[in-house]
Amino acid sequence: MVHETSNRPALTAKGARTRARIVEAAAGLIHERGVAGTTLEDVKSAANVSGSQMYHYFAEKNELVQAVIDYQADTIVKHQGHVLSKANGVDAWHKMVIAAAKRTQAKGGCPLGSLVGQLAECDPEARSLIAAGFERWVATIGDAIRTQYADEDLPSDIDPDDLAITLLATLEGGLLLAQVLRSTEPFEKAINSILALIIDT
Repeated sequence: MVHETSNRPALTAKGARTRARIVEAAAGLIHERGVAGTTLEDVKSAANVSGSQMYHYFAEKNELVQAVIDYQADTIVKHQGHVLSKANGVDAWHKMVIAAAKRTQAKGGCPLGSLVGQLAECDPEARSLIAAGFERWVATIGDAIRTQYADEDLPSDIDPDDLAITLLATLEGGLLLAQVLRSTEPFEKAINSILALIIDT
């Protein structure tokens, strides 16, 4: 899902590639430096585009930030959805998120979650887009739980959608602790404990 300005004409294939390159470059910079620490000039240089190209696609920084939110949500849902769609998807997801945290030592936190503290209280539209991204993420996890585990394999009082929210909340909180402590141990303990309490992993 890409948040488009409705009064703009449809992009050509070349234009779509250029726009995607700009958004991808912006996503990397914002995850590394934060929204406030990333300028359109920074993105222009990183994406190797001209000023006219940059401002053709994104006349204002908030338009680019919104596109980055959609990009991060789309990337997460697509990648994790692929892993979760496997026969043992929840188990594979469990291993994947821990491996990813270890690989980066959780620096930068979650690409989507890290935007919450920067934007949720000052940009209502950005907050709404981030919320929509989280809703899609929860739905992806919930669908995998529902597919992998028959009702009788879960405690009777556990709803797959509630469990999906719990797992995502645990993931986000665990990544926050790992980021500030520079250790993935709190994240690993949180994820492992939730799954061990509910599902035989």
